[in-house]
Amino acid sequence: MRTARYGRRLRMLADSADKKRRARYECPKCKKNSVKREGYAIWTCRSCGAKFTGGAYSFETGPGQSSKRMLGGVKNE
Repeated sequence: MRTARYGRRLRMLADSADKKRRARYECPKCKKNSVKREGYAIWTCRSCGAKFTGGAYSFETGPGQSSKRMLGGVKNE
């Protein structure tokens, strides 16, 4: 990822996005802390091999979390 050249705030935002991109996340299937970013908005669990879509730099986005909460009460039968 290219770094921001000028401005403290831009450097801080770029650094936080880079840390989120490189972090490991918990897999929704196997519950292990082994989900890593494979490509733009594509996340793969290194343990069970499951692929997920998410945000560009973080596994879950704000709108995605709110839609999960809204659909949490609805069950498909």
